[in-house]
Amino acid sequence: MSLRKKTPKKQTTPGARRRFLLPLSFLLLSFLLMILPLEGFVSSVKAVLAYVFIPQVRLAHGTAKYAENVHQTVRELLDAHRENRELKQEIEMTKLLASQAEAILDENGRLTEILRLNPARRWTGVWAKVAYREPTQWNTVIIDKGSRDGIRERSAVISMQEGKEGLAGVVVEVTENTSKVLLVRDEDFSAAVYLERGQEEGLLVGNGPRPVRIKYIPLLTHVEKGDKVFTASTSSIFPAGILVGEVSGVREDESFQTALTVNVDPLVSSAAVKEVFVILDNEAKK
Repeated sequence: MSLRKKTPKKQTTPGARRRFLLPLSFLLLSFLLMILPLEGFVSSVKAVLAYVFIPQVRLAHGTAKYAENVHQTVRELLDAHRENRELKQEIEMTKLLASQAEAILDENGRLTEILRLNPARRWTGVWAKVAYREPTQWNTVIIDKGSRDGIRERSAVISMQEGKEGLAGVVVEVTENTSKVLLVRDEDFSAAVYLERGQEEGLLVGNGPRPVRIKYIPLLTHVEKGDKVFTASTSSIFPAGILVGEVSGVREDESFQTALTVNVDPLVSSAAVKEVFVILDNEAKK
């Protein structure tokens, strides 16, 4: 009788059993999560497990958070740039308003002087503002009143400076709403005037950038610097007694003279003319 040897049974260790059961449990859990509906608690569990066991999910989550921060930073930079641009526009507008306010104050000062115009003179006319200057003819201005306001060619024009009214020029062209004024310094301007000291008359003529002159003053006339000059009654355009300016000197550049040539500093500066008074009453000069 032969004896057969019994083969010993394999014993499974607890560690081996755990290594077998863990993957099996994970697979079973994954299968259940796949077949269950993606709502509520199941969806949250799937997201947590994916985040824990899949590195790519964690990386994608970190990238998304970084991208969200970058987007927020870019938006803040764009908002700051927009606010900076708006602040610059507000600063420029403030500067413009300040400049306009300063111009209005200057204009109010001039208008205050205008209101002090000598009431003893019964001149009929209209006040007008200088609209613009012609670049090629600096000694002419365009005013914002015309034939609709009663202005005609050869109307006398005065202006205010240093609190006094003075001769500014004469109207040479008229449209319905504007007029062109030839100022005293223009080379084409002329007017009959007299010297206050001895009442001697002469012809005032413009001389461009050079001093305004009075021609044909009698040779032996006593003339001093500072003597006042007024429009004469013999003028065909200007009322008598309008202040023109003061004598600034007597020319003695000719060896043989039959009359004096007197330089005059006009009261009204061509560059400072902003508002003018156009005399419409032609009878006033008589």
